[in-house]
Amino acid sequence: MGPALAGGEIEFDIPAQPADKALILLGQQANEPVLYFYDDVQGKTSQAVNGTYTADAAIDLLLAGTGLVAQRNDRGVLTVALSQDASLQTGEREVETSVQRRGLFASLALLFGAQSEALAQAAPQARPALEEVVVTARRRAEDLQTVPVAVTALTAEALERRQIQATTDLDRVTPSLQFTSYGQLSGNNSAAVVFIRGVGQLDPTPAVDPGVGIYIDDVYMGRAVGGAMDFFDVDNIQVLRGPQGTLFGRNTIGGAVLINTVLPGDEPEATFRARVGEDNLREVFGAVTVPFNERASFRVAGGARKRDGYVTRVFDGLDLGDDDVVSFNASLRWDVSDSLEMIVRADYSKEDENGSPFVFKGINTSAPVAAIASVGAGCPGATIPFAPLEPGDPRFGPPSVPETDAPDPRCANNAWDLGPYTNGGNAPVESTFDVRGTSVTLNWNLNDRVTLHSISAYRNSEWTGIRDADNTPLTLITTDYASESTQISQEVRLNYGGERVNGVVGVYYFDEDTDDHVTVPLAFPPSPPVIGSIISGGPGSRDLQFVNLTTESIAVFTEWTYDVTDALSLTAGVRYTEDDKSMQGYIWNIFPATAPDPSPLPTLAIPDGGPLFIYPDRFNETFDKVTGSASIQYTFDNGWMVYGSYSSSFKSGGFNQRFNAPPENFVPLPFAEETVDSIELGFKADITDTFRLNGAIFSSDYDDIQLIYRQGVVPLLFNAGRATIDGAELEFQFVPNDRLILEGGLSYLDDEIKDITEVPGATATITPDNTLPFTPKLQGNVGIGYRFPLSNGWSLTPRLDVSYTDEQYFDAGNTEITAQQDSVTVTNLSIVLDSGNRWRATLLVENLTDELYPVQGNASLATLGYAEIIYARGRNVQAGVSFRF
Repeated sequence: MGPALAGGEIEFDIPAQPADKALILLGQQANEPVLYFYDDVQGKTSQAVNGTYTADAAIDLLLAGTGLVAQRNDRGVLTVALSQDASLQTGEREVETSVQRRGLFASLALLFGAQSEALAQAAPQARPALEEVVVTARRRAEDLQTVPVAVTALTAEALERRQIQATTDLDRVTPSLQFTSYGQLSGNNSAAVVFIRGVGQLDPTPAVDPGVGIYIDDVYMGRAVGGAMDFFDVDNIQVLRGPQGTLFGRNTIGGAVLINTVLPGDEPEATFRARVGEDNLREVFGAVTVPFNERASFRVAGGARKRDGYVTRVFDGLDLGDDDVVSFNASLRWDVSDSLEMIVRADYSKEDENGSPFVFKGINTSAPVAAIASVGAGCPGATIPFAPLEPGDPRFGPPSVPETDAPDPRCANNAWDLGPYTNGGNAPVESTFDVRGTSVTLNWNLNDRVTLHSISAYRNSEWTGIRDADNTPLTLITTDYASESTQISQEVRLNYGGERVNGVVGVYYFDEDTDDHVTVPLAFPPSPPVIGSIISGGPGSRDLQFVNLTTESIAVFTEWTYDVTDALSLTAGVRYTEDDKSMQGYIWNIFPATAPDPSPLPTLAIPDGGPLFIYPDRFNETFDKVTGSASIQYTFDNGWMVYGSYSSSFKSGGFNQRFNAPPENFVPLPFAEETVDSIELGFKADITDTFRLNGAIFSSDYDDIQLIYRQGVVPLLFNAGRATIDGAELEFQFVPNDRLILEGGLSYLDDEIKDITEVPGATATITPDNTLPFTPKLQGNVGIGYRFPLSNGWSLTPRLDVSYTDEQYFDAGNTEITAQQDSVTVTNLSIVLDSGNRWRATLLVENLTDELYPVQGNASLATLGYAEIIYARGRNVQAGVSFRF
């Protein structure tokens, strides 16, 4: 910069933030205009300026490392533009434009003078205070407000501001999203259950694909286990609502959750944070960015989190629902040439925790299995009608277990309801998860308009989940699940960006191989040997499965946007997907349950004289579908945008792998694909420079819905029928100044079962009066924060976040006792002390009002007789500190 104007120093208080906002604040605090072109500064982040400086020194500090420089002419006007070096990196055309802009700056300064009121108006002081958010909902970087897709986008700053620490927190700030963990049949704490606009999947096991796609750095996660994760080093989150059947990986039938981690920048950087809290919470995280040279930089990050569980087992004092996770990731960004960028990523996470925090919710004392276990344990008055009991034996009669005033370890009855945070089980429980992955991304600018993107990825995951499903000292049923999956994927896209036409053409390949080992001890089936053993105090039987599942998927896709005029745009896309699924299984029942797993495995099914329930052949199915999307959007002169869109998607079928008895013809029961077709009308409007309002209404046709029914004791997937889901969503943000922020969202869902596919012999099926699981009618959130400036650049920001969720069911059969039967309002309070640049201290109170509400439930009342539920953790206080340098 040139020499400073005469004048004293000024007290500045400008936090690190988008450069355009920071320059506006600097001009306000220095009481002089600052000229810049918005295109030059967009996407750049300023440094914090806190303390007493001249305006010239302050703007130098603020722009350090951004590639921007400030200048004054002889009239004293401050102008900001790209440095010559930064301009050269963008090409000859941009350099010429930059020179022209500097000439324009000089002309403005001579015309108006340094301190004129007219120049203050010409300077970009009226730029919107609202943050410009960049999203990739159409596989290219675009302003959120210009994309005809319903997207909730959360930057790293927004995640921190709203205290979103994990994927399971996202539904607190996202309309129409339900995101919970503890998948019902897995026993694993990281098993995600995700629904968007009433579309998702309850079963987290590998036999079925997730209903909502989760992507980490553009890599699709093939399994639901691992989807419930902490955010240690995340740059931004995008939640795309509605079917994304054209551009994204596979099976994004309900929507997509895009998680993008932090990439290494051009400057050295280090971050450290620590958090402690109730339930013995201990969390640490650190990240370091090291530039090797002007073309390459490296980042490594790691974190660990431990916290005691909040449900206690009476039997052994074990705490359920604990946290014990470590996570590491590293990334290398290398500009191989002026046109080619390579990004190499690697990540590793490990969890070793106690079981999921299920507690007892109820028992059907007339259910056969509950009665068998009780008679075997010697429960007084319990009866069963099964051989070898005969009429005259006092234990012979209809299945029945008497109720008792106090819990009796011999009786499977409702006395075992020990409250929301106490568990009466005694079987082994466990939850582990171990995942590692690598990916290589190439971004190659072939010319000014065409860019080639390649994403090659490998992921391997191993997990276990052991749960005592009945949550009593008796053995009604225990599930012991171990699984290992390996997936590779390759995506290649060509992006074209023209003056009026933008498009993408791509191919996608996905290959996954999964091995499952499942053992299920239970007091069933009621055959004479099993009943005889149980009533004499011996073991029951156990179902045993060794199953291999494979998926090979290939897709080709394209989508194009044509700007008919500067205001009107048309978009259309199409995708062809082919999924090949196969299954080979060794599934049978072992008696007694204490017998070891046989080695080698049997190879004959029952018709051939063996024990297997199905033939040990490899069964194959192919599912293919053409899906697509189309939209029209119009942008008014004031910047408001309206759009209409149509989109379709499908999720392939597969094979059931759980059997307690031979299926028909001794072949596994398949289930077919499901589809969603949706139409949507929406708008995106920055009503003023400080108030943003986005909204959409939609109607979806959900066909051949894959839902879990019970046949006997076994949960099986069937195509249940057709439903419609209509809804509306609103999101808003109000930022009247640099101190106050008010933001929130609202959604309304109305689902209706239209047609039902009858499933012979199934229990807990849907009826026309049922509602789809995880589909609350009303859901809303609001957050308000106010920043109080303190001395020396510090500030104090208290914030209140409130989320509301209407009543909802957790299963297809709408089981009342395991449902969220009332609406829930959860309030979080945070207080942040911030230096504006390096230090930040946070006090957080989650569930401030100590609301008691369920987040997951599961039941099999007809045969097994049990019902279990998980309640959210109660009020808890956390304190944290972070440091950046």
